[in-house]
Amino acid sequence: MDERALEVLEFPKILAALAEKTVSPLGREKAEALRPSTDPAVVRTWQDETAEAARLLRHHDAVPLAGVRDIRPLVSRAQKGGTLLPDDFVAIAQTLKTGRRLKAFLLKATADGTYPHLRALAERLVSLADLEQAIGEAIGEHGEVLDSASPALRAIRAEIRALESRIRETLEGLIRNPATQKLLQEPLITVRNGRYVLPVKQEHRGAFGGIVHDQSASGATLFVEPQAVVALGNRLREAQRREEREIARILAQLSAKVAAAGEALLANAETLGQLDFVFAKAHLAREQDAGKPALNTKGYLVLRRARHPLIPRDRVVPIDVELGRTFTSLVITGPNTGGKTVTLKTIGLLTLMALAGLHIPAEADSDVAVFSGVYADIGDEQSIEQSLSTFSSHMTNIIRILRRVDANSLVLLDELGAGTDPTEGAALATAILDYLHRRGVRTVATTHYSELKAYAYNRTGVMNASVEFDAETLRPTYRLLIGVPGRSNAFAIAQRLGLPEEIVTAARSQLGEDERRVEAMIASLEENQRRAEAERQEAERLRREVERLRDELARERERFAQEKNRLLEKAEREANQAVERARREAEAILAELREQAKAEQASIREHRLIALRNQLDRARVRFAREAPPRPARKANPRPVREGDTVRVLTLDQKGTVLEKAGDQEWLVSVGLMKVKVKERDLELLEGEPQEEWVPVAAVKGGGSAVSPELDLRGHTVEEALVELDQYLDRALMAGLHQVTVIHGKGTGALRSGVQEFLKRHKHVRAFRLGGPGEGGSGVTVVELG
Repeated sequence: MDERALEVLEFPKILAALAEKTVSPLGREKAEALRPSTDPAVVRTWQDETAEAARLLRHHDAVPLAGVRDIRPLVSRAQKGGTLLPDDFVAIAQTLKTGRRLKAFLLKATADGTYPHLRALAERLVSLADLEQAIGEAIGEHGEVLDSASPALRAIRAEIRALESRIRETLEGLIRNPATQKLLQEPLITVRNGRYVLPVKQEHRGAFGGIVHDQSASGATLFVEPQAVVALGNRLREAQRREEREIARILAQLSAKVAAAGEALLANAETLGQLDFVFAKAHLAREQDAGKPALNTKGYLVLRRARHPLIPRDRVVPIDVELGRTFTSLVITGPNTGGKTVTLKTIGLLTLMALAGLHIPAEADSDVAVFSGVYADIGDEQSIEQSLSTFSSHMTNIIRILRRVDANSLVLLDELGAGTDPTEGAALATAILDYLHRRGVRTVATTHYSELKAYAYNRTGVMNASVEFDAETLRPTYRLLIGVPGRSNAFAIAQRLGLPEEIVTAARSQLGEDERRVEAMIASLEENQRRAEAERQEAERLRREVERLRDELARERERFAQEKNRLLEKAEREANQAVERARREAEAILAELREQAKAEQASIREHRLIALRNQLDRARVRFAREAPPRPARKANPRPVREGDTVRVLTLDQKGTVLEKAGDQEWLVSVGLMKVKVKERDLELLEGEPQEEWVPVAAVKGGGSAVSPELDLRGHTVEEALVELDQYLDRALMAGLHQVTVIHGKGTGALRSGVQEFLKRHKHVRAFRLGGPGEGGSGVTVVELG
């Protein structure tokens, strides 16, 4: 990529902002070295990395990157045989710890498979737990060598502490001695040259005794090691030298471990720097409210509401730009200070950012081509050192550009042809634009030459544009108008500033008829452009309003669905509660009937009781799923009479009409129940015989068809327990006092399930496994009562 273009388009300022978002020297280094790529595959990968990091940051407040240090020089020194310092190991340990935590965080955050690039980077981080642990046991967080670094060091330091304690005790005894106190300058213990000393007055040197290690600046105080502690001091110094040698050995040993893991450490450092760099791009995108652009290799550029990232958000004016589809050259005309150069820089800088993998401050539907090169000639290029004029400097740069461009290049030229005779400058600008246009180069040029307005109209693939100017306020609006050439607005400005009308009129008369028609045409185009823009903004407002209403409708639908589900759940709970109450009542009635039948030795229709209970169970299931639709009522062929077989529509059950219960109301027998039903809810069932129902209390007789054995082999535990429950009811009603349940031996699961059930059954007095001749452990004998 052309380095001169990077400079004039202010790309280094973007890199400086990016570097500020990094948290490590490794990431900063990558940010400062970033350059746009011309390889589409590389650009897409970079953009995908930034997009993944931005998406992850939206779901997580922070990424644990703090603590990454540049350990590369330390690893290199260790690999060359050097010994690292304790602080160096602290840096390595912090980096290892950060890498371990970051890897765990990213692997968890990217587990859904939607972050392939971040996950691949996380998986590249190598765990060096042994090295991290070794450093942690030897070096403290603040760079001190710990006692735990080795048993020898622990023993040496214990000896040092004991010697220091003995020396201090001896010196404190001297300080407390009245005879010694008058010889001291101050009653304190200090250290000189690694030896414990007392400050002795100069005049008492002979009386005190010991070794002088230092004296004060005035010479009035001598720092003396008393003779009583000299031997202890010598032992202390020897222990300290042994401590130094042991620490050196420990550091050398750790340095060797770092060297052995050198390649993995360097690879981790590279990956951590890359991750820091990628997340810095995401942070910059969030700060600039930037998004991922689409990329193409067809040489076209579409920027929607693009903002220059170096202009404050409250001052920048978004622009819309297209280039490379219907036209390959864009000529922006108009007066100076109108915003032409800012437009040119916005196009160039956003293109460079996109090719560098950075998101751009533009709408999501923006599209950027992967150009083979971006070239720019912008600003005052006057070179004092080379004694070149502004025109000469511009021409030198343009010549350099023309030698390097191809059909896939983007060229940005500011004030093309300026700095020389207007006629010659316009002709030269036209020839340069023609040359670039013939070669298919994507070109954006600004100029204030009016001759170039007609240039765009006369050539296919070239489009005029201008930066809007408000003649009322005498200020540019900085909005780019595609398809509309710029006007100088000199007459309007002069008139608004107070130039006499007659002078302005005289000046207008100096223009030729063609020039006046062109000015009128441009004014008309500007008005049409403004009207179209106003209509577009209104359409955009209406679109946003429709989207808002659509979102509100979707939320209302969601709330309605939630409320509907809540009401349905409430209805289901209430229905189930009603069924449960009915079931309990029915169970109570059944129990009473069984007791009565047992007392009277009556035989009743057990299958009828079971059918009624199953009917209640089916009602519970039906409520839990969905209430059945009410059956459609058929017109009865005649009035309802007593004894008729009918369907009760409100219950969807058959019954028998017993008697009149009121106006248009009948008493109907439905199973064990008698209910009052409106005649409109009764449907005659002609030709369907009603099953005879005999009141239980009227049934007499003895005997039983219930077998004293129940074979449950081949059933699951759940199926067996349902059948066992029903069988015990029948056995009780039949008056059986002992039954045998055959469950087989097998795995014992069925036997355990059966016996657990029997423990809880209220009518089971006792049970046991079968004896010899009864089936052994393959059966259970149950006593009922």
